[in-house]
Amino acid sequence: MNFLRNLLAAIIGCLVAFGIVFVMFLIFATVLGSTEQSVSIKNNSVLELQLNRPISDYTGNNEVDPFAAIFEESQGLDEILHAIAIAKEDEDIKGISIKNNFLLAGLAQTQSIRKALKDFKTSGKFIYAYADFYMQKDYYLASVADKVYLNPVGVLDFKGLSSEVLFYKDLQEKTGIKMEVIRHGKYKSAVEPFLSNEMSDANRTQIKELIGSLWDSMIEDISEGRNITPENLNIIADTLGGRTTAFAKASGLIDDTLFYDEYEAKLRETLELEDDKDLNTVLLDDYVVRSNAKKSHVGENKIAVIFAQGEIMYGEGGPDVIGQGIINEAIIKAREDDKIKAIVLRINSPGGSALTSDIIWREIELTKEKKPVIVSMGDVAASGGYYIASGADKIYAEPTTITGSIGVFGTVPNIKELAEDIGINAEQVGTNENSVDYSLFEPMSDKFRKTLQDGVEETYETFLSRVASGRNISISEADSMAQGRVWSGVDAKRLGLIDELGNLEDAIAEAAKLSDLKEYGIRKYPKYKTGLERFMEDFGGTSVKAKQEFIEEEIGAKAYSVFKQFKMAMEQKGVQARMPFLLDIK
Repeated sequence: MNFLRNLLAAIIGCLVAFGIVFVMFLIFATVLGSTEQSVSIKNNSVLELQLNRPISDYTGNNEVDPFAAIFEESQGLDEILHAIAIAKEDEDIKGISIKNNFLLAGLAQTQSIRKALKDFKTSGKFIYAYADFYMQKDYYLASVADKVYLNPVGVLDFKGLSSEVLFYKDLQEKTGIKMEVIRHGKYKSAVEPFLSNEMSDANRTQIKELIGSLWDSMIEDISEGRNITPENLNIIADTLGGRTTAFAKASGLIDDTLFYDEYEAKLRETLELEDDKDLNTVLLDDYVVRSNAKKSHVGENKIAVIFAQGEIMYGEGGPDVIGQGIINEAIIKAREDDKIKAIVLRINSPGGSALTSDIIWREIELTKEKKPVIVSMGDVAASGGYYIASGADKIYAEPTTITGSIGVFGTVPNIKELAEDIGINAEQVGTNENSVDYSLFEPMSDKFRKTLQDGVEETYETFLSRVASGRNISISEADSMAQGRVWSGVDAKRLGLIDELGNLEDAIAEAAKLSDLKEYGIRKYPKYKTGLERFMEDFGGTSVKAKQEFIEEEIGAKAYSVFKQFKMAMEQKGVQARMPFLLDIK
């Protein structure tokens, strides 16, 4: 009987597995078929820019990948910018339609896409934008368009930037889980959330100045795109002059209110289509397959572009984590390749492990002896992100980049109060005077605190020396811009923390100039697994992302944000060179 039961279970299991494989085969065949059709674009087409997935600087898809749109969780900024550049010269593409986005991108990423669209317009081709609603960042992107349209019952959010910082002092007292904090003496704002329940005046001032600078950059771009003075744009924001469609149109934020079928009619009219002719649109994901097959830079000599994105953590690293393993491997490979004449390091990171930052910094120093190293900063290149940038031959940042935050700290979790509440007592035994240095279950001793404080101070001094050497300034000058203070790209340029305001393409051009290259190709590093490969690894199990999404759905987005930030602090190891707090700018 057991034999028959086991045999039946085996047969059913095989059938289920065969069925899953067969369904996946059909999906892949369908995708491949649709991909083959999508890359054959009809004449007189409109590129539809729908940015409906999270945007990262780089996904690792260096080759044409027909499955990227299905299995990649994010869109690559590099691919988006390349697609727009190729579309500019593509005779089949007559214009771009920016359609109803809910942008999951950073401000500097948005600014970079906007700049690419502005360049696209120099071809004489049109850009139109349509949305059922515009969030503030969406509108910032749409304002580059020749015409901006909004659903007649839609909404336009235009009120200025704000930022929210979460504080955990009461939470620690209520749970009995405490974060012991060790910081450089003047580096106060870094750990405020664990020491206080409210924002200090100094921290409030620096955040206000930061978001004020970011807003000024946005306003300057919108002013040019919509032909409205910055003064009037600020009045519109202060009076909520875009809160209704009538107000938005009267204030000049939009050109008209249209239903989507009326918007399509506008596109048809611009393309001079007859009534019996179809409106040909091509989605960005489909067009990326075509554009990825075309190179914007060609030459025997190469410039390497190495993408460092995510938190800095000791170890191998990956698509969303900067580790010394994968980044240094890329740097060494580019350094030892004779065809590669210069390196551009693209950094998008709030920082993290000070040790890992210094290990990467050293590899950059060794590389500079053989070929130029240029840094391009993305949305954020702060603290550890600035650490690894500081030694480059030249540093570029977007006006809306968040950088600086030169400072270090350490946090050590302590659960003594919680342990007492639930009846846990821990006893320690050691062989030497310092063998039992710290326990989660005991208060931190003055001796151990001093040891950690000495480590923090030493790391801070090392950080300052790296900045001073890289920027050719004195230690005291570096210290005056440090103390954990965050700066916009505009302010960083004024202070000398960066060399130029510009995007990744500007940094690549500078690398070519320093290498005396007229023609060159681009090689991108590191090499990641494709979205399909990661999907197959997760197949049959539950991915980390799925688990995170389940928790967020169960406890709510706001509670999950608190949980994630607190969990991150509990898991930090070693002295940290990271952003002083999570900035939620909206």
